[in-house]
Amino acid sequence: MIDRFLTLSAVLGGAAWAAQPSAPSPIAAPLRELPWGQLNFLHTTDTHGWHGGHLQEASYSADWGDYISFASHMRAKADADGVDLLVVDTGDRVEGNGLYDASDPKGKYTFDVLPEQHIDLMCTGNHELYKANSSFNELNVTVPAFNGSYIASNLDIYNPDTGVMEPLAQRYKKFTTPNQGIRVLAMGFLYDFTGNANNTVVQKVKDAIKEDWFQTAIRDRDVDLFVIIGHVGLRTQEFQLLYKTIRSQQWDTPIHFFGGHTHIRDYRIWDNKAVGLESGRYMETIGFASVDGLNRGGKKMSSSHDDDVDHHHRELRNVATLRRAGLSFNRRYIDNNLFSLYHHSGTDAHSFPTDVGRNVSARIASARAALHLDARRGCAPHNFWLNRAPYPSRDSLLSWLAEAVLPAQLGADGRVTAANRTALAITNSGALRFDVFKGAFTRDSAFAISPFTSGFRALPDVPRDKAERVLPLLNHGGPLLDRPARALGLDPRLLAPPEQGSGRLEVAAEVVAEVDEEEEEEQQQQQSRVEGRAAAARGGRAERGQEPLADARLKLTPGYTTKDDAGDDGDDTLHEKITFYSVPNCVQSVLRPASPAAAGDADVVDVVYNEFIEGYVVLALKYLGVQVEAADAVPWADGKSLTAVIAEWVGENWGVEGEEEC
Repeated sequence: MIDRFLTLSAVLGGAAWAAQPSAPSPIAAPLRELPWGQLNFLHTTDTHGWHGGHLQEASYSADWGDYISFASHMRAKADADGVDLLVVDTGDRVEGNGLYDASDPKGKYTFDVLPEQHIDLMCTGNHELYKANSSFNELNVTVPAFNGSYIASNLDIYNPDTGVMEPLAQRYKKFTTPNQGIRVLAMGFLYDFTGNANNTVVQKVKDAIKEDWFQTAIRDRDVDLFVIIGHVGLRTQEFQLLYKTIRSQQWDTPIHFFGGHTHIRDYRIWDNKAVGLESGRYMETIGFASVDGLNRGGKKMSSSHDDDVDHHHRELRNVATLRRAGLSFNRRYIDNNLFSLYHHSGTDAHSFPTDVGRNVSARIASARAALHLDARRGCAPHNFWLNRAPYPSRDSLLSWLAEAVLPAQLGADGRVTAANRTALAITNSGALRFDVFKGAFTRDSAFAISPFTSGFRALPDVPRDKAERVLPLLNHGGPLLDRPARALGLDPRLLAPPEQGSGRLEVAAEVVAEVDEEEEEEQQQQQSRVEGRAAAARGGRAERGQEPLADARLKLTPGYTTKDDAGDDGDDTLHEKITFYSVPNCVQSVLRPASPAAAGDADVVDVVYNEFIEGYVVLALKYLGVQVEAADAVPWADGKSLTAVIAEWVGENWGVEGEEEC
């Protein structure tokens, strides 16, 4: 099949600017067109407070105000063509960027700008639930702001005013699209999360599907399309169970899933009328999905305009569209920069910004200034990558953390400097969420790398031979990371970065969800069928993984080169391939006193860790025969968070006070 590209030879000129003053201008690149259909979707997920865009990456430099303008133009285009557009967000809007994390209270500014976007379907993520106050913010701020759009199919909260447990939002929503008259029944789920604060209750999906409301909803015959949104990876047991249960009652009704949580671009085909889209992370990606060939049970009558629109879209339909039993499904992963947004909306630098979008961008800039997010703490000598460099290596963020940052900062604790004790300091790689770029390391950089508030703690005087076996257990699992951990509400997948178990990485250690043998066999058979169909659509190529999307004659910038169940044509922008690497669940530093010979009892050490992994560390030690409880732990380094530890090290080692530029 022949892809349609927009190829420009010159970079954007002065008229192409990024909304945030310090953001880089986007770079012109070959683009694929958006495959518009009868029903279209824009999708964001796992934005984690990155509403100001990426200020060191040109490919993702558009901000939330730009997205508002883009969605407005796309709605207008849909209305003009007589088709429909729905905007979807699938959670984890908090924690991960200074715009959210640096304010007091957290979210002070993001809660102000988020509702300016018109979102039709929304659900929660796990990060909204770690802290009781962030859960209450969802109840008291976000749900009312998106009244009628927020769905909580398996999430309850204790109302702080009444003490009564109630659904966070409506369990499902049924509506008819305004232009095409498509009858949609939508639900919104969270995966089987167990790390939530005690003011919320997450119902397991296997229990939620037994509820009367769910059983009634899936038997509704007046539905043209089920839309299942969720903070759930597309290839998990939760979505598989929802698919099977809906199909048990609605064998022929189309289903479109929208996922999240794993921070990847992905598209899954369940059957010829059921697909799913996941749209990355951190405002890097705006997902676009379309469906053609749906019934229009809510359309009272057909007009000549409708017929003209249908003919128009038959002509414009992308030749790479996957056709399934009379239906057409397609997707595109849009790089979130103004070059892409201008092109796909048919605008330019003058016609693109809407009044609302421009206002939101200005408010974000004002908030960033108030929070001093561009205040420089130091200058990074080169790039440090979380999973774009192998561990260990010179360019590995984890190597830098384990070899430089933790020994210097945590080794300054009095237990090491005054009591001459040796300590083993462990932190999980999932505590790090982003890379360090060469150049200015700002206040915002520290929050982007590690936004979490968990402080460092220590279990004193642990037998050294046992303590040295904790790290291998956390990294290699075995009996520890199986049912005993899950029985205590610990999810081993949370130790590593979310994308670790996604299958996107080049050398990833795959994390397999718990499924019974029959379901696992069924999934494998289904995957074989999916790969066969995708191979036929690609002319017989059935390989998986990532590969370049263009020949060597095109000069491409590094970026996503996604391959999914529908092939290798999903990314809107052609990029040079980036290699991703598997990283360990945890890394360790040895904290040694200045005079090792003066150390107390060499047979015992302190085990230091960030508080988030306390349950895993205690479980590992118990497995090794050490009788220890979390209550035995004491604060370490005054209980500082990893964010503070990193920021202090940068200031002490990379500081360049008085210099204007790095």
